[in-house]
Amino acid sequence: MKKKHMVNLLLVIVMPMSLLTGCSNKAAADTANAGSSGNSQSTADAGSTDTSNNNAGDVTTDTKEIKEFTAFFAVPGSELNDDNEIQAMIAEQTGVSVKEIWLTGQTAEEAIGTLVAGGEYPDFIDGGDGEQQLYEAGALVALDDYIDQYPNIKNFFTEQEWEALRQDDGHIYWIPQFSNIKGEEKTCTHNDEAFWIQTRVLKWAGYPTITTMDEYFDLIESYNEANPTMEDGTTNIPYTILCDDWRYFCLENAPQFLDGYPNDGCCIVDPLTQTVIDYNTTATANAYFKKLNDEYQKGIVDPESFTQTYDEYIAKLSTGRVLGMIDQWWDFAYTAGDAIKQAGLDEQGCEYVPLPITISSDVTNKWHCSGGVLNVASGLSVTVSCQDVEGALQFINDLLGQQVHDLRFWGEEGVDYLVDDSGEFYRTDEMRSNASDATYKAAHLCTYSYFPQYLGTSDDGINAMNPSGQGSEFYDGLSDNVKECFSAYGCQTYVDMLGTVEAPGAWYPMWSFAGTLTTATEGGLANTKITELKHEYLPKVVMAEDFDSAWADYMTEYEDCNPQAYLDELQAEVDRRVAEAAKYQ
Repeated sequence: MKKKHMVNLLLVIVMPMSLLTGCSNKAAADTANAGSSGNSQSTADAGSTDTSNNNAGDVTTDTKEIKEFTAFFAVPGSELNDDNEIQAMIAEQTGVSVKEIWLTGQTAEEAIGTLVAGGEYPDFIDGGDGEQQLYEAGALVALDDYIDQYPNIKNFFTEQEWEALRQDDGHIYWIPQFSNIKGEEKTCTHNDEAFWIQTRVLKWAGYPTITTMDEYFDLIESYNEANPTMEDGTTNIPYTILCDDWRYFCLENAPQFLDGYPNDGCCIVDPLTQTVIDYNTTATANAYFKKLNDEYQKGIVDPESFTQTYDEYIAKLSTGRVLGMIDQWWDFAYTAGDAIKQAGLDEQGCEYVPLPITISSDVTNKWHCSGGVLNVASGLSVTVSCQDVEGALQFINDLLGQQVHDLRFWGEEGVDYLVDDSGEFYRTDEMRSNASDATYKAAHLCTYSYFPQYLGTSDDGINAMNPSGQGSEFYDGLSDNVKECFSAYGCQTYVDMLGTVEAPGAWYPMWSFAGTLTTATEGGLANTKITELKHEYLPKVVMAEDFDSAWADYMTEYEDCNPQAYLDELQAEVDRRVAEAAKYQ
């Protein structure tokens, strides 16, 4: 299947008809000296120009033929311009360019279901919540016979981690892309979930110590009463909640954190007894939703919370109006966060910092865990429609080489970053501004963000694999308001605002197992019913005039979902993971 045909098929699946466009093959520019630093080392077999069996069509440049592949990611994202400069540089170095298509206007399951029904797929795919559909449909290439041929892929995970990725047929079908730490961990941003608040709120209050849910909402209430509008008269939104599709975690999973547990996502696991606990029915869950109900009745919780789409939510945050919310950093920082900077709203204190919120002051927070997290539920796959599996895997291998990795995340030396006498990368204010500008990113930068990547330390032993982990660069790039906030709390990074704990055990995180469940098992069916129930009932609970009655109705309906079957399967997986990890100790 030719590239143009596949791209158009994906566009039909994921875009409104008004946005349909054709896609012509791109020619990579001559970039022989692009993006390399003196400390980079080339990837194994980088720049291979074997073009046999390429289903996506080849593009001939003045220097070499560039293989063209397609990729679909079942999450929203931003497309690159066809003449993106760093994408062309990567193509020159690797011999490959990929047309990326992102989810628009559908759920992951809907988009993947359409692909499965048609029986034709892009070369690469990450199905997100629809990954199991792809596996069950036989749409994915088993990677077992290939991994050893590509050293960068082989070394991306340990033997234990690769084994954890085997499916029930004994094969490996996807490569989780994120949270893989190379060398020393370098972490400045808290990439995960938190109660976020704008620095202007904390500054107004004199940077108070805020550690409990009640203190958090009391502060937002007080600030909003004294400052109901922004500088230009725009009305503030004290607190909003994202509930769109799978992102309803922003509403439902806070009780686990409030009780001082890390993000297992679907349950609490007692680290001493390794016993699964249902966070949906705890006293803390009741108190949390009662608090949201109280704040809703006071007008603090955004009344559009339960109807707004993800795009509407991001647009709302981008205005700087929202004082606080729960979310994952990656879910808003690279869209709304960048928009706030570009609009100059950072100068008004509209940037967000995390607070170590728990249910009471005697509970120690565990919002931030050190180390990487292996998500066994999904990742990047090569599909059976790809006619050049070796070429596709060679490209993944090359993307993990240091030189190309630097090009992906740091950009072009001399244009996007500079190198000091000690070999450390840094950026000017203009470079930092460019890195947050949507137009510049579309035209120039190319991270291939849903392909495998590293955090941690470069092979040179000096630089972070990603600018967000480079301590000096990270701090120099902060606005004055964030720097002042950090200083007031004795911090240098977002992570310092929360503190760091180690991952609790071999089972962690359990959300990576819950994501693999289907209705084929009793527990999986219960999980589906619980998910549907939460989407329906939790907004009702928050908005109810009589909270106690609404909560009682919710708990009755919840028990009818047979949650014990779900908890039993979670417990069995905790036990299995602990036993499996013991084999490698």
